Amino acid sequence: MNKPLKMTCSMLLIIITVLASMYVHPVLGAPSQEANRILQDSLSMIEIDHEIERISQEQATLLHRQQELQSHLTAQQEQMTLQRNRVGSVLRSYYMGERDKLLSVVLGARSLKQLLSLYDYYLLLISHDQDILQEYESNMRTMRETEKQVTQTALELETIKSNLLEQRKRIVTLQSRVNDGVNSSGDPDTLRELISEMTAYWENIGVYEVNRHFKALAQAMQDLPQFIQQQQGAMITNGKTITINIREADFNRFLKSENELFNHFNFSFKQDRIVVEGQQGTMKLRVEGHYTVENEPQNSILFHVDRLVFNGLELPDTTRNKLERDFDLGFYPQQLISYVQATEVHILAGTLEVQLELSLK
Repeated sequence: MNKPLKMTCSMLLIIITVLASMYVHPVLGAPSQEANRILQDSLSMIEIDHEIERISQEQATLLHRQQELQSHLTAQQEQMTLQRNRVGSVLRSYYMGERDKLLSVVLGARSLKQLLSLYDYYLLLISHDQDILQEYESNMRTMRETEKQVTQTALELETIKSNLLEQRKRIVTLQSRVNDGVNSSGDPDTLRELISEMTAYWENIGVYEVNRHFKALAQAMQDLPQFIQQQQGAMITNGKTITINIREADFNRFLKSENELFNHFNFSFKQDRIVVEGQQGTMKLRVEGHYTVENEPQNSILFHVDRLVFNGLELPDTTRNKLERDFDLGFYPQQLISYVQATEVHILAGTLEVQLELSLK
């Protein structure tokens, strides 16, 4: 049981050593910039391949959903055809005055007992007519909603297919660039081995560490409203407008108090962007992003990852998008004050500024 563990640790040490050394010395006699480009392309291929797998699964799920909806729609259409005949019969009876004739019979009853009996029958018939019409109307609404869902699913499938094709084209382009770069290097076999080791390091350690730090940040952001309330002068009210100012130093202090992981990282507020840089062990991470005000599905200030650099290698947009999907780094003003709505967000040198307005909605 201990031998495989020792081999794994030994292999991991070799991988880390090789990766650490590649940023200090030229690799295989080639410029380190070119070697990094090949490694970065290889890493992008891995991540885009994961995105292709995700899209393919989503496509299969949507296709199954579309088939189910189409089956429901066919059954509903058949049911509506049968109901249409019943509704037509009811409407014709009113149009031809048959119900009026029945009412005349009721009103022409010769005794109170006969009147009550005929009237009960008349009400029962009218109620039955209304049930048929209401059921038809309800089923028609359901069928139209199903038709919309079928159409929407078809559009989503087309979008997914287009995205899938685009990602596959990117894979082909990257593969060609990697092959050309490897073949033109001084030692293709060694470079391929380095690519393999870098891949293992990213998938076994890198992905876990990046996710761990983003998860910690997402959890910390849940406590940001409470932190803002405790900061004297952080909120300035001017009529119906409330301005929140979060200073860079305060934000770093807040995060470090939330999780010791952030003791190794620094968050910088620069003009129109936030930059996160740090190193923990063998992992170097740099994240650049910005905030936007969104109103759907609710008013919020959402963080968007513009760049993600892991140990000097920039990861593709598919990885950034996945992190945004998996971890909510947003700020929700109504958690701070229930009757406000965010209207603007500005990242200035050293300060994050949020504009809120009173809302009675």
